[in-house]
Amino acid sequence: MHAFCQGNSVVPVELHEMTALALWQELQAGRVSPRELASHYLDRIEWLNPQLGAFVTVTRERALQRADEVAERVPKTAPLWGLPSGDKDLWMRAGVPTGFGSRVMAGFVPDRSDEIVETLDAAGAVSLGKTNAPEFGLPAYTESLAAPPARNPWNPELGAGGSSGGAAVAVASGMLPFAPGSDGGGSVRIPAAACGLVGLKPSRGLVPAGSGIDSLAGLVVDGPLARTTADAALLLDGMIAKVGGRIDHHYALRAPYDDDGPFLGTAIRGEGRFQLGVMTTSAWDDAYDIVVSPEARSALDTAVDAFAAMGHGVEETALEPDPTYAPAFRTIWQAGAARIPAEGEALALLEPLTAWLVQRGRSILARELSEALSALTAYERSFIRQLASFDAVLTPALALTPRPVGWYDQEDGERNFEQQVLYTPFTSMLNVTGLPAIVLPVAQTENGLPMGVQLIGRPGGERTLLSLAAQLERRLHWDTRRPPLW
Repeated sequence: MHAFCQGNSVVPVELHEMTALALWQELQAGRVSPRELASHYLDRIEWLNPQLGAFVTVTRERALQRADEVAERVPKTAPLWGLPSGDKDLWMRAGVPTGFGSRVMAGFVPDRSDEIVETLDAAGAVSLGKTNAPEFGLPAYTESLAAPPARNPWNPELGAGGSSGGAAVAVASGMLPFAPGSDGGGSVRIPAAACGLVGLKPSRGLVPAGSGIDSLAGLVVDGPLARTTADAALLLDGMIAKVGGRIDHHYALRAPYDDDGPFLGTAIRGEGRFQLGVMTTSAWDDAYDIVVSPEARSALDTAVDAFAAMGHGVEETALEPDPTYAPAFRTIWQAGAARIPAEGEALALLEPLTAWLVQRGRSILARELSEALSALTAYERSFIRQLASFDAVLTPALALTPRPVGWYDQEDGERNFEQQVLYTPFTSMLNVTGLPAIVLPVAQTENGLPMGVQLIGRPGGERTLLSLAAQLERRLHWDTRRPPLW
């Protein structure tokens, strides 16, 4: 039990009950040490992880040594000083097994770290291990053959979503105060929605170590998962990792950005009135029979009513039909799988969905790939034009309630892909367009399952999203909800 100072009173509270921002304040004040905090969360992992599968590797001794190193050598001004975190198992950390969610990579121990890992270290974070991810991050669920499934702490019979499923489970169950993830088709927002968290996909080009600019079609960016809006902003600031007060961009292309200080300040203030669009159409409507469940519709209505009551303008809108999106996105998803490091006998170790994607991807002609890239670029321009009159646009986060573990077809790749689209029709179009988007846990079903909404921003519109999220959080108080496995 920790004595947390609140105003003029001292409140006894468990460390994992506190927000990441409150923990950072306790660290700064010296009322808790990085080692004490890491030890507390490592004990939580030891207790809960066997039931939930959030971590595939826990590095206890290394984490405690790192906590001591942060206390002794890292300046306290580092934005994430002493805060526990985890590395998604698609990211390499030198000397730590990195499985990429695949039997193909069993036993692989890299001798170098990925830039996002080094960035989080430089920000003062303390990694406790590797969070669970599906095979090479391709599916929207985290149930690989290489590790136990990531189970939803609200109901362990249900999945956590993917591909940052382990990160979401760790945060939702109090094994981490927040966690970084990557998002190439919804991989931060889908598990955030399934597990009742805030999940932010930044604009393409905003986070230098995970900008999306170096990925095929610019799809994959890195972003935070957290229990509160402020915690998500705190982690986002750490992932951006300003150098000398400026973002250390690696490319000439970059996200629109104002220099109004840390995003954390925006999230704490939560100010402004905005014009919001509301839609239930998606980029997949021409290819699949998308059905928005009553639970998803109810969550959307909850958010709409709340925003209207707070004085925001709210207006229904819809996307223009576009039959080019679905085939183009499928081509890019398959082409992205083509470079998975599996040849010869190793191909037999791939899971059926991955094997299907690899086979399709390696048969795509250069002309097909070029046409798909052009189609998605045209879609980006069209999407931004259609929604330009709104400060932000509200959609369901997911079309369905969290899916059961084992729900996805493990033999038919085509059917598996369709199931993912039916569950997550509102996410991939934001990777294609490069726009920021945030998922917010606004409601619960009669069975106590979390249901969320998604806010889509203008190019570089993170501040508007964080302001709206903070206002909605103050009204709905999702930060006080805890899953049964807590």
